[in-house]
Amino acid sequence: MHCRFCNTPLSQVFLDLGAAPASNSFLKPGDLNAPETYYPLKLFVCPECFLVQVDEVKSSADIFSSEYVYFSSYSSTWLAHAKAYVEATLPRLGLGPDSLVMEVASNDGYLLQYVRQAGTPALGIEPTACTARAAREKGVETIEAFFGVALAERLAAEGRQADLIVGNNVLAHVPDINDFVGGLRIALKPGGLVNMEFPHLYRLVESAQFDTVYHEHFSYLSLSTVRRIFAAQGLRVFDCEELPTHGGSLRIHARAEDDPKAQDTPRLSALLDMERAAGMLGPAYYQGFQDRVERIKAELLGFLAEQTLARKKVAAYGAAAKGNTLLNFCGVKAGQVAFVCDASPHKQGLFLPGSRIPVLHPEAIGRERPDYVLILPWNIKNEIMEKLAFIRQWGGRFVTPIPSPEVL
Repeated sequence: MHCRFCNTPLSQVFLDLGAAPASNSFLKPGDLNAPETYYPLKLFVCPECFLVQVDEVKSSADIFSSEYVYFSSYSSTWLAHAKAYVEATLPRLGLGPDSLVMEVASNDGYLLQYVRQAGTPALGIEPTACTARAAREKGVETIEAFFGVALAERLAAEGRQADLIVGNNVLAHVPDINDFVGGLRIALKPGGLVNMEFPHLYRLVESAQFDTVYHEHFSYLSLSTVRRIFAAQGLRVFDCEELPTHGGSLRIHARAEDDPKAQDTPRLSALLDMERAAGMLGPAYYQGFQDRVERIKAELLGFLAEQTLARKKVAAYGAAAKGNTLLNFCGVKAGQVAFVCDASPHKQGLFLPGSRIPVLHPEAIGRERPDYVLILPWNIKNEIMEKLAFIRQWGGRFVTPIPSPEVL
């Protein structure tokens, strides 16, 4: 295996989670008697650019298929985040009816709907048919395709370069990161801005967020590495914000390298200095993570075994990809977690890949009255705990698994 950015041979393992099915490959009832396909889930770190990455063992076309079940609009926290970004960014950049905002991996139109409501033209790029269809139903023009140089060249030839290109949680999802970032440069109008959000590798390591590792996350990104990747394609990352989303994310600001507005900000320099001081530009930083993950596994299995012996019922909330990574690495099965609830009707009635735990409507929490609710998408635990506060009526308690299992 070679680095997907700089082509350096890879040998240093950062994390090995064994083999698992793709985290969003949910099972229908008729699939339960059929075998599942498991793929290696192992991360390597590049000794040259320090890009942490998984080998592409399942193609992106297979992962982001017509049966893809992640719809962004089912999280009120995420919708609020998107709306706040639009309301702050459009006026700051002076964008209006004569501008174009393009979102790459626009999902179900969760963000661009607010752009349209503000009277600014919007264009979504989304490869999954079901979410693209949902976006169009919101009135968001959506091109159903994977983004890269070829599509960007087509858009540029049509005169559809963007004043603002947005990409939330997509940079980690692309197998050919050079082609993707190269496409951003071509699709960007002269004087335009690129904003990309992605989980910060520093937060993953510091808070042991190993459950954010899954096959559709091809890359795990530091600011230092992202800056190198963008520079190689003629884009300068000149500013960066730290965000609380997804356990700790970065939002980078990039412009064409010859854009006079692309002047490094103090907070960009401070974040680069922080990564350097933490040791992220050396191999030692990436050693020993496996031991921390194994301890979390042992603690969670110990908790579940204790509840089984005490005849306590454990349910879960949030049929999230990160939850599937956690459950499959720990070897948790339906006998240990009775069911998982999720607000998305696209997941209800299905079964989690690997663990085969049934996914039910949230009303099952009130009907079954579990003693514990394991919050799998711990990054939105406050939203979930507020929604399910009624479990306190029968003495129910919440459990979060990361950075270590904790009863709340």
